[in-house]
Amino acid sequence: MKAQIEKTWKTMLTTEFEQKYFLTLTEKVRKAYLTSVVYPPPKLIFNAFEHCHFNNIKVVIIGQDPYHGLGQAHGLAFSVPESVKTPPSLLNIYKEIRNDLGIDVPADGNLERWANQGVLLLNATLTVEANLAGSHQGWGWEKFTDAVIQTISDKKEHIVFLLWGAYASSKRVMIDENKHFILTAPHPSPLSAHRGFFGCKHFSQTNKYLIEKNISPVIW
Repeated sequence: MKAQIEKTWKTMLTTEFEQKYFLTLTEKVRKAYLTSVVYPPPKLIFNAFEHCHFNNIKVVIIGQDPYHGLGQAHGLAFSVPESVKTPPSLLNIYKEIRNDLGIDVPADGNLERWANQGVLLLNATLTVEANLAGSHQGWGWEKFTDAVIQTISDKKEHIVFLLWGAYASSKRVMIDENKHFILTAPHPSPLSAHRGFFGCKHFSQTNKYLIEKNISPVIW
């Protein structure tokens, strides 16, 4: 399996694709697709990068794992295709946007509209076996996506990082806080959203920062 990734990212991550761990990872993933049901479909593994080119990034939202149910995962963290019921965590994200910005909750959970504006919806692990959450964790995806975060931190400036939950917040150490704006909150999951995700006002804070840096705000 070769990494079919958008050209600006391919340029930035060329050395990563040549490393031994990545070659081992891609072979393992290729075999997994041949022997079991794996999500998302192969052509959508790098979909987040396809919709948000390196040159266009404004915001990074970090998830942990793709959805593992039928038809849910399409390569964007927290997002699902229009035909799929909006997951609980995303519903809570929508609720916070409504409370923060007064925007009505969308009818579907497809976040491509965010990605196309420069929001990188990055899962730490890019594949998963059907109905087995976390099944591809520890394969090497995390090393790759850590390299993505590090590259953004090193090569860009004035990026907003939205880190929700303990796992995403652990990535803070890779981000240069002198160049970028980091916002943390509990995960929007129904299990934890009431502990501080609701009321975090990350979406208005993000746009305020972007406007201050003469960057167009995100239409959430």
